[in-house]
Amino acid sequence: MAETKRYISRAELGKHNRVGDLWISIQGKVYDVTRWAVDGHPGGELPLLNLAGQDVTDAFIAYHPGTAWQHLNMFFTGYYLEDFAVSDVSKDYRRLASEFSKMGLFEKKGHGVFVLLCLISVLFSLSVYGVLCSESVWVHLLCGGVMGFLWIQSGWIGHDSGHYQVMVNRKMNRFVQILTGNCLAGISIAWWKLNHNTHHIACNSLDFDPDLQHMPFFAVSSKLFHSLRSYFYERKMNFDTAARFLVSYQHLTFYPVMCFARINLFAQSFLLLFSGKKVSGRGLEFIGLLVFWVWYPLLVSCLPNWGERLMFVVASFSVTGIQHVQFCLNHFSSDVYVGPPNGNDWFETQTKGTLDIKCSEWMDWFHGGLQFQIEHHLFPRLPRCQLRKVSPFVQELCKKHNLPYNCASFWKANVMTVDILKSAAMQARDWTKPIPKNLVWEAVNTHG
Repeated sequence: MAETKRYISRAELGKHNRVGDLWISIQGKVYDVTRWAVDGHPGGELPLLNLAGQDVTDAFIAYHPGTAWQHLNMFFTGYYLEDFAVSDVSKDYRRLASEFSKMGLFEKKGHGVFVLLCLISVLFSLSVYGVLCSESVWVHLLCGGVMGFLWIQSGWIGHDSGHYQVMVNRKMNRFVQILTGNCLAGISIAWWKLNHNTHHIACNSLDFDPDLQHMPFFAVSSKLFHSLRSYFYERKMNFDTAARFLVSYQHLTFYPVMCFARINLFAQSFLLLFSGKKVSGRGLEFIGLLVFWVWYPLLVSCLPNWGERLMFVVASFSVTGIQHVQFCLNHFSSDVYVGPPNGNDWFETQTKGTLDIKCSEWMDWFHGGLQFQIEHHLFPRLPRCQLRKVSPFVQELCKKHNLPYNCASFWKANVMTVDILKSAAMQARDWTKPIPKNLVWEAVNTHG
């Protein structure tokens, strides 16, 4: 006799959306991933928590290879979602993901990593050689810029290796992550993965996406004037008098701040490693950062005077600022919202909150895959070299379902970003409006 299926409603599933009680649904089956979120999930606890109590099928397809499906049964609760349904856009998205998999696009990674590693080696050697073997101030300035360009390229490898395996095996992939992220760039790959995975899942949520949480320096929307709580940093993003002043001039300070945004990444890396949060390979992460903080200050100290040392550091930070600007262009001018992400609208959320950068193929090296940010957000495991190939399919799907496919030139994207910042700045300057009280706002938007 066949076993009778047990069903629960979406409303009941939605009650299991907090730490210690975390359920999700995938293709109509309900799973209890409470312990997995804390003890085993490679992407950390936050991506699961942000989608807790929802159907997460599309997000699961986007992030997990075929082998991950084999492990789901150990989390099965025995329940099925009684009102389970698949939208037309989700059907087409899943069909497209399946077609890309059959074409082998997720496995064809090209030789980009090998070329980048060779380039990074050359850049590092040139910068060190210029500092040690030249007495020219201009050469030293150029070497600082070369170091910044090296950090940009190492960032692309860190980004790619965090989404999919870029080397022949996991151990080599981990080695390259620590080498290019921690050792060469001074940024914890563990922090980056935690931050970036959360960003992808909660794309453009003002209170859940850490990539939009830059108070008190920047606010992309006046909704941030309500002193929202950051569920990533676990603190309130206060919009007080000081924040109002800084935000009022954010369209003017944007590029200068981006020149030194790397300082924040250094700080966040250590804050995570010194925190009580679970960090995989914490010791190795620390060693990698210590390597950076030995060789980089030592190299700077080899310059003849404090003036040239400061010049070298500013040059390396400023050139790397280009990458930090690139990170902002893809999302600052797109749609934003307040609240947790909606797993049922995965495709719609990613397309509405993301902007592609229009460029020629020969400029792909400069953007590191971010020029096809929509494609990357929809298929994060897709190697960078395949993004241009799948772009027409994504555009066609957006057109079919009347969804935006936002694309602009690098110059236009900069203009749009500054315009968004200026618009929020002008609203912040309206001193006739008192700083909003946030008790009701917080009560309405409490998560979990």
